[in-house]
Amino acid sequence: MTHQIDYEKLRGGYYTPKKIADFLSRWAIRSENAQILEPSCGDGVFLESAVEALIDLGCNRGHLSDRILGIEIDPKEAHKAQERLSALRISSTSKMIHNGDFFAYCRSTLFDKRSFDVIIGNPPFIRYQNFPDEYREIAIDLMRKIGLDPNRYTNTWVPFLVISTSLLKESGRLGMVVPAELFQVDYAAETRKFLSEIYGKLTIITFGKLVFGGIQQEVVLLLGVKGKNGTGKISIIELEDIQGMVVDKQSTRIESLSSTVNEFEPIANSLEKWTQYFLNSEEISLLRALRRDEQVSLTGELFEVDIGVVTGRNKFFVLNNDQVEEYSLRPYTERIVTRSAHLRGAIFTKEDWMDNVRSEYGSYLFMPSDLPFQDLPQEVREYIVRGEENDIHKGYKCRIRNRWYIVPSVWIPDAFMLRQVHDFPKLVLNETEATCTDTIHRVRLLKRENGKKVAAAFLNSLTFAFSEITGRSYGGGVLTFEPSEAERLPLPIIGADSLDLNKIDKLLRLNKIYEILEINDEILLSEELGLDRKEISMLRKIWQKLRDRRINRK
Repeated sequence: MTHQIDYEKLRGGYYTPKKIADFLSRWAIRSENAQILEPSCGDGVFLESAVEALIDLGCNRGHLSDRILGIEIDPKEAHKAQERLSALRISSTSKMIHNGDFFAYCRSTLFDKRSFDVIIGNPPFIRYQNFPDEYREIAIDLMRKIGLDPNRYTNTWVPFLVISTSLLKESGRLGMVVPAELFQVDYAAETRKFLSEIYGKLTIITFGKLVFGGIQQEVVLLLGVKGKNGTGKISIIELEDIQGMVVDKQSTRIESLSSTVNEFEPIANSLEKWTQYFLNSEEISLLRALRRDEQVSLTGELFEVDIGVVTGRNKFFVLNNDQVEEYSLRPYTERIVTRSAHLRGAIFTKEDWMDNVRSEYGSYLFMPSDLPFQDLPQEVREYIVRGEENDIHKGYKCRIRNRWYIVPSVWIPDAFMLRQVHDFPKLVLNETEATCTDTIHRVRLLKRENGKKVAAAFLNSLTFAFSEITGRSYGGGVLTFEPSEAERLPLPIIGADSLDLNKIDKLLRLNKIYEILEINDEILLSEELGLDRKEISMLRKIWQKLRDRRINRK
């Protein structure tokens, strides 16, 4: 079956600024004889930059069509690319651009048959849901031939990057615009390991300001020099915006950038996230040593993390006090908390929940008995009918249930954990019979008696530092944790018996987080782990540095 391609959805409608295309082309193209591939050429901005770079290096115009290959799936965009090249007075432009799917063309014509000195481009940033099956299957098959084991939830830029790398000659250069997700998402973990084993040097250029206006997608420039396996080193360069890039006529040099440059660090050939490489060697070494320290537990050894309740339509299922009174539903509700901001301290008490009720926050979950409609009380039936009149039952989550009005998997957690973090993560002990929506994670302690010391110990500089390289941020300033990530945070628990959770709770409500850190770090990190003041200060600065970088991208 042939899929209709919605190009705006595939591409997102965002084109690469010419300055970025020029920069990557000038950096990657070092010879007039270079063989160059652009696997998703769009309107041809990279092809134009590549032509200009080759000409400046001395390439004869008559040879350009033999040097450059651009591939583009959308015929309108391919035509734009040809027009762009024609405007440069290049003949045989049709030979330079293949209109078709990159993965299909790679399988039939390129894979194991042709290699390139330079690969440049800006692959499509599309989610797996919009990745047409026929192309995805080819991409996955090619990745498996390369030796990877991708899953169907991989976004398109990953196979573009991996398969392009496989087409690169030894010592060849790759320059691509990719999502900052490369640093931090789990589905790119195998890709990070693959890149570290293939490239001798990787440079990642990040920007203080979002490069593509109108979207919250943070992108980075990935510059790779293919090298011997196992020798990969990485460097991070941070620029305020694209104006900080210097484009030289003869081979752009990364060293010419006016920026803070981290020295090349050996890449750990593991599934670790690359956020850590925003740090210096000393900071990275400290974190790796602490990760190996047997005295430091992982959160997953102390508790399990699950998403909150998925109602399918909070507007219907989550009610405030006035609504509960209006529809006479109080006997058919459970307590619930719906926002991280409603968890003010380190303990969530009955009084906290009552404060939420008085503030008219959604604090009641509609939870009738799991009975046939006709067996339910009249008030409940009337409310369900009201929902059906508003088509609540037609939503996907409701539609797939046996009884659409029964929310599944409602249980009371021992504690709550922030799913989305602004300044710092926290674990909040649940001392009232409340659950939460999926904006917050539910925590089940493996030993309930550990609740107070785990909630108290969670607020320390070591855990805060690791949180920034364990969670993920997409450019909006918020640090997000999936349950699996929330269970991988290092947590120093030895000595936590001497922490006073009630005192910590009071300080937290007064926003005195640094006072809490001074107390907890002294006991957990200094007295028990034996860290000196310099190491503790370094952990604090790691957290602050990565937190501030994240927040400043709002």
